[in-house]
Amino acid sequence: MKRVYCLMILLLCATSVLLAQKKAEIEFKQTKYDFHEIAEENGDVSHVFTFINKMDRDANDTFDLLDEIEKELGIATCPVNWPIGSGKNFKGVYDRNTKKVMLFSDTLKGTKEGEEKDFDINDSALTTEIGQEYRDKLDEEIELLDGASAEFDMELVSRGELSPVFFGSALTNFGVETFLKHFLSMTTSPLPRNSDKGLIDPFGSDFSAFVFKIQANMNKNHRDRIAFMRICSGKFEAGMEVKHIQGGKAIRLSQPQQLMAQERKIIDEAYAGDIIGVFDPGIFSIGDTLTTAKDNFEFEGIPTFAPEHFARVRQVDTMKRKQFVKGVMQIAQEGAIQIFQEYQGGMEEIIVGVVGVLQFDVLKYRLENEYNVEIRLEKLPYEHIRWIENKDIDMDKLTGTSDMKKIRDLKGNPLLLFVNAWSVGMTLDRNDGLVLSEFGKN
Repeated sequence: MKRVYCLMILLLCATSVLLAQKKAEIEFKQTKYDFHEIAEENGDVSHVFTFINKMDRDANDTFDLLDEIEKELGIATCPVNWPIGSGKNFKGVYDRNTKKVMLFSDTLKGTKEGEEKDFDINDSALTTEIGQEYRDKLDEEIELLDGASAEFDMELVSRGELSPVFFGSALTNFGVETFLKHFLSMTTSPLPRNSDKGLIDPFGSDFSAFVFKIQANMNKNHRDRIAFMRICSGKFEAGMEVKHIQGGKAIRLSQPQQLMAQERKIIDEAYAGDIIGVFDPGIFSIGDTLTTAKDNFEFEGIPTFAPEHFARVRQVDTMKRKQFVKGVMQIAQEGAIQIFQEYQGGMEEIIVGVVGVLQFDVLKYRLENEYNVEIRLEKLPYEHIRWIENKDIDMDKLTGTSDMKKIRDLKGNPLLLFVNAWSVGMTLDRNDGLVLSEFGKN
């Protein structure tokens, strides 16, 4: 059995952590992509890191935040650092390993990043900086942490049974660098990635990468579109020519950049394990392979979860059909939604499938704000979707149940929607030789 390392970063909000309206998505992640199930079924080693963000806003009680994570996600937590105050009174964080306090100065003067000062926990100047009240509270919480919290155990972290927790503010870039340094020290070097020609050695000389995310309109002024890719082997150099396997031609990777929060930086080179973004003129799709290797190969796709919520979508203003089609197509290519059409229907109205219902709100917001298109959503009762594997299927002669609906994807591939799970089996029984399959990988 091959061994695959799965690294996860939980980015949570200190003001709410797991809101009630987000629990549907949380439950989905637990049941569909549970890190314990991955470890048991695939022999994987899952590292789960937690960064609690927005400490520069008024946050919930820190112990309550940790309790909620453990309760909702079923994983023990071990704070690596500890916040001192929150909101306007956010002073900084205490590092439990180094016994040092990193103090944070607010950005009220208009600077983009907060300034940092380091103090030893036993330095008397620390009390002067943060005040006696916060010093006493910090000493009390440290004592409670050392006596009651889970001890740090790298073996438990490697098994996905313990999550190191960090606190900070991404907007002001406070605590982010500390988190990334710990992240690098606790994780492994880049590992081989599976392809249709076997494992690709990350230390090989040939460049290779796979596209895992596409994002349109990151800069509204330029309507840009960025394809994010992970370098799997070799060295990337700006302007290099590579083979786009799925596209079947050589391309030049232009405008390579790396992003950190709202900042972009043009890069000249990158190596295996790095993430880069390149300008996408509309040729890339999630799961695409790029390489300079002489022999072509394709990396194994990434998981694509079957949508469980569906809605019929139509534009309010029929004169904006071009913007409507462009918008839904680009958002679908990003992987945020799945688009389907009525069997024998057109793009006048479409059926959108999503994993969580909040994605409908995202779709509506983005179409209105990025494409100036207002839409109407009509929720549909379907919860199950299946591909039809038969290449010579006659859809008109296919006999199903009363709760079945015939649709097709944008490539013309036929699919079936069902309200009830038992209808899938009944449809198979009524159509000899019919082969149905679930969603797999991109």
